[in-house]
Amino acid sequence: MEIIHLILGKANPQRMNGVNSVVYQLATKQVESGRNVAVWGITRDLKHNYGKRVFETRLFKASRNPFGMDPELKAALKSKKDSIVVHLHGGWIPVYSSISKFLKRHKIRFVLTPHGAYNTIAMQRSGTLKKMYFKLFEKNLLTRATKIHSIGESEITGLMDIFPNRKSVLLPYGFDAKKNIRETTSKKAEFVIGFVGRIDIYTKGLDLLVKSFGTLIEKGYNSKLWIIGDSKEIPLLKQLIQEAKVEKQVVLWGGKFGDDKAQLMSKMDIFVHPSRNEGLPAAVLEACNQGIPCVVSQATNLARYIQEYKAGISVENESVESLTSALITMADKWKSDELKLMSGKAAQMVEEAFNWNIQIEKFDNLYGIQ
Repeated sequence: MEIIHLILGKANPQRMNGVNSVVYQLATKQVESGRNVAVWGITRDLKHNYGKRVFETRLFKASRNPFGMDPELKAALKSKKDSIVVHLHGGWIPVYSSISKFLKRHKIRFVLTPHGAYNTIAMQRSGTLKKMYFKLFEKNLLTRATKIHSIGESEITGLMDIFPNRKSVLLPYGFDAKKNIRETTSKKAEFVIGFVGRIDIYTKGLDLLVKSFGTLIEKGYNSKLWIIGDSKEIPLLKQLIQEAKVEKQVVLWGGKFGDDKAQLMSKMDIFVHPSRNEGLPAAVLEACNQGIPCVVSQATNLARYIQEYKAGISVENESVESLTSALITMADKWKSDELKLMSGKAAQMVEEAFNWNIQIEKFDNLYGIQ
């Protein structure tokens, strides 16, 4: 049985797109474990402009009609209909409505991973429009799916509110743990707080982070905030930084990838991810893998693991007060060297709770192949 991951994009890990990065890693690990896997991408640019990979990648033309399905994609799916299971990634994607109808008609099993699209906070954005779209299209997509794969508890909760069902499966992704490259030099004069991700101010809670950091500076803590990422919202982010009067303490690094990103992260003392809406943020796992203690919101779906392993602090969603308190606590621990113990716990969390060897077999069960 062949597993086909169907996505918008090319599963390029060198792009600031969490879904594409996660699909790349999942497909890679499945192939390395002996599974027959391909990634099929729907994109306007059909160039295979990405690095070497171990799985086959096929690209299909995105239609100007958001519901339009490339005839070549239809032919490719139909030609393999008796030997594949399809894994769709993402929610609120119009073409998936058409694809799901096609898959159902040809009796091709498929799993849907919404990647945080259905959690409570996500549902609140454009609420009226989403309710209308859900009634007309998304509900049918969910009804047709063989399984609905959620990677975090918040999505299970949000989904059950709008679509009570018995086919939801909670299963986090694994993580490719690598050797810790974190710096072990003598203590720096400044406490470095880091964030890595797409610059989506509301979704990622960057407005909360800047406000909390401003309070930390007001209280006399010698600290820097490093933000790695890019988007069209950079000007607005700069405005928030100016309003908080922390221009001299914040460094905007722009988009960084691969070794460049890892090297910068290795110099961070803590990593902060105060998202309002997430699936399972890979950046937090990357930080923990490097032994960087984390401050995360409940919405990241990683708070339970951070608490269980004592790898950092979890904070309330959308709470500047809770986030500020956590930053102060971590800064004090940094001064007293208590963060060193958290560092080891963070790396242990990734190695034990997100082991790909264990997770790959669970994905086999999700697909119904054993």
